[in-house]
Amino acid sequence: MSSIARRGFVASCLAAAAALACAPAAFADATDDTLSLQAAITGHTDRLIIQYRPGSLAALRADPNSLARAHEAVQRAGVQMRYLRTNALGAHVMKLDRLLGVDDVRLLAKLVADADTEVHYAEPDRRLHALLTPNDTSYGSQWHYFEATGGLNAPAAWDKSTGNGIVVAVIDTGYRPHADLAANIVGGYDFIIDTAVSNDGNGRDASALDPGDWVAANECGGTHAAQNSSWHGTHVAGTIAAVTNNASGVAGVAYGAKVLPARVLGQCGGYTSDIADAITWASGGSVSGVPANPNPARVINLSLGGGGACDSTSQTAINGARSRGTLVVVAAGNSNANAANYSPASCAGVVTVAATGRTGARAYYSNYGTVVDVAAPGGDMSGSSANGVYSTLNTGTSTPGSDSYAYYQGTSMAAPHVAAVAALMLAKNSALTPDEIEAKLKSSARAFPGTCNQCGAGIVDASAAVDAATGGGGGGGTIPEVEPNNSRTSPQTISANPVTVAGTIGSSSDTDYFKLTVGAGKTLTATLTPNVNSDYDLYLYNSSGSQLASSLNGTGAVDTITRKNTSSSATTWYVRVRYYSGGTGATNGTYSLGLSQ
Repeated sequence: MSSIARRGFVASCLAAAAALACAPAAFADATDDTLSLQAAITGHTDRLIIQYRPGSLAALRADPNSLARAHEAVQRAGVQMRYLRTNALGAHVMKLDRLLGVDDVRLLAKLVADADTEVHYAEPDRRLHALLTPNDTSYGSQWHYFEATGGLNAPAAWDKSTGNGIVVAVIDTGYRPHADLAANIVGGYDFIIDTAVSNDGNGRDASALDPGDWVAANECGGTHAAQNSSWHGTHVAGTIAAVTNNASGVAGVAYGAKVLPARVLGQCGGYTSDIADAITWASGGSVSGVPANPNPARVINLSLGGGGACDSTSQTAINGARSRGTLVVVAAGNSNANAANYSPASCAGVVTVAATGRTGARAYYSNYGTVVDVAAPGGDMSGSSANGVYSTLNTGTSTPGSDSYAYYQGTSMAAPHVAAVAALMLAKNSALTPDEIEAKLKSSARAFPGTCNQCGAGIVDASAAVDAATGGGGGGGTIPEVEPNNSRTSPQTISANPVTVAGTIGSSSDTDYFKLTVGAGKTLTATLTPNVNSDYDLYLYNSSGSQLASSLNGTGAVDTITRKNTSSSATTWYVRVRYYSGGTGATNGTYSLGLSQ
């Protein structure tokens, strides 16, 4: 179909009185209630994300509603939209006047991008869902921790590490203050803006408590049955850090760690833009209108996802988290399909986790493929509910009830096993970079005892991973430069030490800022190595913007700054790389910046 004909179809479809008349036939034909709910959630959205090129007039425009070209583009397709907010990545989140199919919103995004050369990208603000196959509750043992065939080998790891001092963010439905979990919860935030999704009567606030995510039949668009509240985030959090050795309930894999809950999923799932903000905030980044996170996470667990390849919004947020030294662990998905076609499972730089059952074979529902890094116990309850993953839950079918425990299955259950093992590793060696953790998880994984094709390097072995964590590392990894970082008010935050930043000078007016916390008495060394045909200069500033040092060597020469923090407390400094002459762009404008203290 030609683009003109296709646009004509979109215009007629979007102009229909009932937008859901254009819903894919798969919604009506679905027979599994859970899968049809997930399809309805991820198949529709009423939001569009527009990211303008850094430094463009549109990106700096004070009144987002004056973005005339974008409004005109969608109006030609019979749709109205309004400015909703600007997210932590500087992109405009736009609210459409109705709920539409994601494919139709993707075409709207193309119209917006085609109409304005200042648009860097435009894409649907997709609604993702918790990756879980819920089943009836039951009681039993946590085979997934200790059984030799399908288990994690956690008991042997606990002799060496419990995750003490490490914060793991669970970006999910929020949490319930379960008696077997609450002592290991620290801080948290509710990132859901839309009150129809949040189900707690308000928008963003400092309470990450889960009020329930139940839905009525067909409430989320398309055809699906009514669903009870999942308490999904509480189940995931329990696997990571349920209180242990208290003669009650269940154990957590990293029971010495703390869980930082970030609520992004509510009724009918959650929006990508909210999830991206939560990733940014949880890893120590800044989100407008949200207080700074006093408990930055070294590990983020994303037991959520939806169809489609990794989007730019998610990838940019993940890049930012990685630049701050935070590992991002992601569920592969529950569609028995190639994980390359699901997001955020297909995003770069994450640890994507497939699910195995009690026999150590791939669970029937688990996604697979070359993007999968490792596997972990996710449960396979096709034969018995006792073959699921057992963790903390709540009895409420809609609003909260009392504390309970239940078996669930899904890659949502596999991912927190891996996130918790990463916490065990970091407690032994806090200097490990995200890339080093991923490499050691893979190299220490054990072979599959059952059939698990395209499930990554093997089943994660908690004890072997902790041993690997003490066998080297301590920095030295390379992370990408993350734009926009063109000013001291919007720098890229660096937490890994030592670390090398792979940077690019995009144009002759480009300048890159990096924010670091330098400990009392520590000496910061910054080494800038430009490409051989370029001259880029190196500067150091204090927290108020006063220049502390500079190095201005010539073309192809290395610039170095060494400075000691002589104060009795940690301080914030900014390292700046600035263009002077030579090449620019992805090919000719590269440099490396080494930072250590």
